[in-house]
Amino acid sequence: MSGARLTRVLVLAAAATLALGACAARDEGSTSGDTTGSAAAPSQAADAANPRGDGKAVCSGVSIAYAGTINGNSAALGQNILRGADLAVKQHNEANPNCQVTLKQFDTEGKPDKAPGIVTQVINESDILGVVGLPFSGESKAAGNLFNQAGLVTISPSATNPALADNGWKTFFRGMGNDSVQGPAAAKFLTETLKANKVCVVEDDSEYGIGLANAVKQALGSKASCTDKVKTGQTDFSAVVNKIATENPDAVFYAGYYPEAGPFAQQLNDKAVTAKFVGPDGVKDNEFLKGAGGGATNAYFTCPCVPEDNFRDFTAAFKAVEGADPGTYSPEGYDVTTILLKGIDSGIKDRAAMLNFVKNYDGQGLTKKFKWNDKGELSDTPVWSYRVENGKIVNNGQIS
Repeated sequence: MSGARLTRVLVLAAAATLALGACAARDEGSTSGDTTGSAAAPSQAADAANPRGDGKAVCSGVSIAYAGTINGNSAALGQNILRGADLAVKQHNEANPNCQVTLKQFDTEGKPDKAPGIVTQVINESDILGVVGLPFSGESKAAGNLFNQAGLVTISPSATNPALADNGWKTFFRGMGNDSVQGPAAAKFLTETLKANKVCVVEDDSEYGIGLANAVKQALGSKASCTDKVKTGQTDFSAVVNKIATENPDAVFYAGYYPEAGPFAQQLNDKAVTAKFVGPDGVKDNEFLKGAGGGATNAYFTCPCVPEDNFRDFTAAFKAVEGADPGTYSPEGYDVTTILLKGIDSGIKDRAAMLNFVKNYDGQGLTKKFKWNDKGELSDTPVWSYRVENGKIVNNGQIS
């Protein structure tokens, strides 16, 4: 079977699944039995924006871009977003034969020093009307002003450093809560849910890790009993592990990404440190489970991302079309891409009009309601907790 035909078959299968799901009654309370917190997960809103629209859109020669890591460090987080965007575009194009939108992919490898060059390439392709990305805070800081100068709107589904919204960029929008929201929520989870009175906060050297660690430490106050730092790419954590073993905390909060968090958690476990391990959204990925080994059994996560437990139509379509399970920020990637597609379906043909459309957008998505303030921040910013159970990351309930 040809690739084009196979894609069409998969999309039609996903569409059928979605149609059946839309006809079925919503079940607020139950999903698979391996997620005990799933009863608290949100069901898909009846008015959630659908990338298919009404099927009557007319357009030509227009594109959306995904810009972010695809093959670099922490690539799994970027791939989650890209697949969400890809699903939205494929559903849109299947339903709208007279409006075929191209999704262009640009790999920054998540590197702040590489992002400006890649972003310049995006800007120079005039058919690109909006961008999904950049996923990481460091690359966003390095290249955000270029998007602003070009008037090209960007919606990040995952860059959480609060300072990004304070740069005066008119083109920057965030598709979830920032670390000024996640930090206090993580502290609440550590102290109220896990009952931790002594927490060691460890940060990596990224914009994301530093900013989040500061927010968590500020919210914890005196319960942040010890702190330490690691570097991106570090593999030997013996010095930090020995310090934590001596401190004997109730919990360890790691502010960073999964490539370092995995072996760090494993080495804590090897040292017989019994403190609960808590990572943020940058750690919440199956790649962490692989790297952490036995250290993952005592792990929890916080994330301003919404569990897709009850988004059954979305999950079925995602698996059918993308050949994988949704991951962290896949639904958010789907949501923000849908918003850009709705702009195109409304007849928008240039960047200025798309920027104005996003600026004034007010609508329900899968994950939340999307309406931004003048800094590109949302008013609806839920934070959820997750845990490892039977070798899987599962929903543990909403924190805030």
